Amino acid sequence: MKQIVECVPNFSEGRDQKILDQIADVIRSVDTVQLLDVDPGADTNRTVFTFIGEPDTVVEAAFRAIKKAAELIDMSKHSGAHPRMGATDVCPFIPVSNITMEECVELAERLGKRVGEELEIPIYLYEYAATKPERKNLATVRKGEYEGLAEKLRNPEWKPDFGPARFNERAGATAIGVREFLIAYNVTLNTREKKYATDIALELREKGRPKRVGNIQPFYTNGTLVKHKENEFFCGSCDFIAKTPEELFAHCKDEHGYDLPAILDEHGMSTTNLAGKAAIKPGLFKNCKAIGWYVDEYHRTQISINLTNYKITPPHVVLEATRKLAADRGLVVTGSEIVGLIPFDALLQSGIYYLEKQGKSAGIPMDDILQTAVDSMGLNDVSPFHIHEKVLGYPDMTGRKLANMTAINLVHEISRDTPAPGGGSVSALSSAMGAGLASMVAGLTLSKKKYAAVKPEMAEIGTKAQAIKDSLLKGVDDDTDAFNAYFSALKLPKKTPTEKEKREAALQDGLKQAVKVPLKTAKDSLEAIGLCLRVVEKGNVNSVTDGGVGAETAYAGLRGAILNVLINLPGIHDEKFVSEMKTRCSELIEKGDKQIAKVRKKVLEKIESM
Repeated sequence: MKQIVECVPNFSEGRDQKILDQIADVIRSVDTVQLLDVDPGADTNRTVFTFIGEPDTVVEAAFRAIKKAAELIDMSKHSGAHPRMGATDVCPFIPVSNITMEECVELAERLGKRVGEELEIPIYLYEYAATKPERKNLATVRKGEYEGLAEKLRNPEWKPDFGPARFNERAGATAIGVREFLIAYNVTLNTREKKYATDIALELREKGRPKRVGNIQPFYTNGTLVKHKENEFFCGSCDFIAKTPEELFAHCKDEHGYDLPAILDEHGMSTTNLAGKAAIKPGLFKNCKAIGWYVDEYHRTQISINLTNYKITPPHVVLEATRKLAADRGLVVTGSEIVGLIPFDALLQSGIYYLEKQGKSAGIPMDDILQTAVDSMGLNDVSPFHIHEKVLGYPDMTGRKLANMTAINLVHEISRDTPAPGGGSVSALSSAMGAGLASMVAGLTLSKKKYAAVKPEMAEIGTKAQAIKDSLLKGVDDDTDAFNAYFSALKLPKKTPTEKEKREAALQDGLKQAVKVPLKTAKDSLEAIGLCLRVVEKGNVNSVTDGGVGAETAYAGLRGAILNVLINLPGIHDEKFVSEMKTRCSELIEKGDKQIAKVRKKVLEKIESM
């Protein structure tokens, strides 16, 4: 399988579209590289580009983009709300598929070396590519920004990893790194006061803020600063007072679960000379960086958030905390925005979270779950959010010719005098509808108070039924594709012994695939029948016949799929394979027969008792 890596360079230009277009053009000029997103910000005067491809091509595209930015962007004339130190401010690589962090570090080093040597731009490696612990954090690397860069380069401790230790007035410096997928996430407030957004941002971010006491409600910054004293070292999270810094560090680790020395380092504070320094109160979320800013384009402030590991701290959790913090301050969150892309799984989990919060089933179509997340998070508040464009890893169904047809067109296609689509595709579709009905009944049960006792079970059934439904819908096209592969093998030349041998091997492979696809349909169908049985037994009695119909259609799909397995077995020479398939078919039919009998009996009992 191909190795796929993502690159997300941030350029210090967000207002001149001609410059952005030229950078985009050089990225697109590299074969096989896909430019997925260009997200400019006028007030930040910064644009985030996102592109993916195979390692070598992505490195080439990144180099061309950095070179073009150095030609077009003059940092001596740059201003904007976002921290920055170069025309290409940062250029991270993110592993996407079949590539390790270590391999991405090699890409960062290769790019850094080339940029430093050929373009004479100072390069700092950060995150997983960092050559020193103090360079791991991007904020530390970028501290002082462009304006402090000349002085920074004179400090031997900040000698670049690549390129000259010489101030490049036009291009500045660039940080090249490797990181986990970062979600750039902005939350918008109904105020123009930047200090209010900052007050909330400091509560959210992992590194936190100086501890205050007294008048800290509603705005924490109004309180009195707490400073350490000799033999009195104050915990930022509770009222504990330690006699030594070491005792304080141990307390924070044991009682609160955080590494205070690491947080102090984030603030540029010594761990050995704390007396007279402010006590630090950690923020709410790990892997979260946040600042507040005013966006003139929106006439509102935003909390600009970087989530460096969404699996630990997902955006919806931060959003809900922000909503509470805003309400405590008399403010309202009006919406939020994703800068660049968001992973499919992150948005899906957000949608599931809000559905559960509403007491609704997550056993609904995938797009409906994603739309729930978009609506609940207000992702269309300040700019349009298009799911198919903004979600990285969105399951691509564009190649599903049959599944994407309208019902009438699919039935017409089936009715034509062509071998495919045929019984295998119809079986998969039949069972997909059966799984869909199981999900429907689960949802109609979950929403009723009288069925509160089975709510968790119905939620589980709904989610499972949706997954099976999607798998079966995939089988609608897979069955036809498998037949077409076998049909193509039949057309292979057979004049020479070698050609005959290749053709026979292709035919055998094609037949086995033509067996495996309907066998998968049969297994999914059996599972769909089982889910229908559960909703018939415990679900909303008013929908009992829907559960029954779901089971009957899935049972028809099961038997149809088995027929499609059996008809292809006689042509297969592998006797062991044929024997295994026959055994599995018998087992599936036997189980299906027992389950459908239970469904039929239970449906009639419930109808008669109504």
